[in-house]
Amino acid sequence: MDILILGLLLWSLPHLLKRIAPGLRGRLGDVPGKMLVTVLSLAAIALMVIGYRRAEVVPLYTPLPGIGHLNNLLMLIAIFLLGMGHSRGMLRAKLRHPMLTGVIVWAVAHLLVNGDLASLVLFGGLGLWAVLSMVLINARESWQRPAPGAPRGDLINLAVTLVLYGLIAGVHIWLGYNPFAGTYG
Repeated sequence: MDILILGLLLWSLPHLLKRIAPGLRGRLGDVPGKMLVTVLSLAAIALMVIGYRRAEVVPLYTPLPGIGHLNNLLMLIAIFLLGMGHSRGMLRAKLRHPMLTGVIVWAVAHLLVNGDLASLVLFGGLGLWAVLSMVLINARESWQRPAPGAPRGDLINLAVTLVLYGLIAGVHIWLGYNPFAGTYG
């Protein structure tokens, strides 16, 4: 569990640095600062995966029977929202924080089907990071709504979403957690 928590901290702190210590982040410079956040993020992901896989299973609650279907739908929505942050579609102008909203939907989806302590720490922790990020961004920055793009951008995002969903489902099946069979870990 310590490795998992270290990974969460290593993810959250660099991503929040720009909001909680803008002077320090500014002194790092644009390219070096982004490079540092990228390297720390990759290390954080590795630590979270290793920590989650090694964590003892401590049951906290029993997921509802059949909830996997809702999880699968929410995952499609989460991936689409994550892609919206980079799309040039019509929907991009409708939501201020599509990527952070996608993380929250992803976290909720996983908490619906995983009732153990490590899942609560990982998915709940990343969901809380996304909420805190939204609050800090909204408190410091006004939003200039981007001009809406063409429907083509949303259709491309949808196609990419479906491909990524298939790849992610394949990785989950390979790891032994078939999202279509109702067996989650």
